[in-house]
Amino acid sequence: MEGDGMSDTAKRRIFTMLDADGDGVITRGEYLARVDRAAAACGRDPQHPLVGAARAAHEEVFRQMDANGDGAVTLKEYSDWAGHDAFEESCRPALGSLFDLADLDGDGHLTRDEFTLLRTATGNSSQGAAAAFTALDPGGAGTVHRSTYLAAIRDYLTTGTSPMADAYPHDHPAPAQTLTR
Repeated sequence: MEGDGMSDTAKRRIFTMLDADGDGVITRGEYLARVDRAAAACGRDPQHPLVGAARAAHEEVFRQMDANGDGAVTLKEYSDWAGHDAFEESCRPALGSLFDLADLDGDGHLTRDEFTLLRTATGNSSQGAAAAFTALDPGGAGTVHRSTYLAAIRDYLTTGTSPMADAYPHDHPAPAQTLTR
């Protein structure tokens, strides 16, 4: 149900997280810095093939988000672009590539520590990351599977509901991701 209030709320929250300096636009540098932060947090060498794959996937997402090609994605551009089709076409590969950076043993699952590293490196608070992990691991297995993670993000973006949604109602981007004014 693209366009409903919950989806709009999710889009605004994600846009705010991606707009790291809070100036009302997502620049290419801000967006691609997510890859560098995730790689560094997970101890991946910048030249690692997974880092290169993540950069390429994020370059494609940014190209698609930036409808007018001016290098700055506004909330309107993001909102017009974001949804089920965009998620399946480009966000799933980009978010999956970040998951892969954090999945240090390559088993398709993230431990709580790996999940928290990834989520905080990409702009979520550690408290929100902990709550999201718990929501995605209701059986207490101690891991979150790649498909579960991607489905939860897709559901949040496209419908405003997901097991992680309640983890972030009052969450704000991590302090390191915003500028003090």
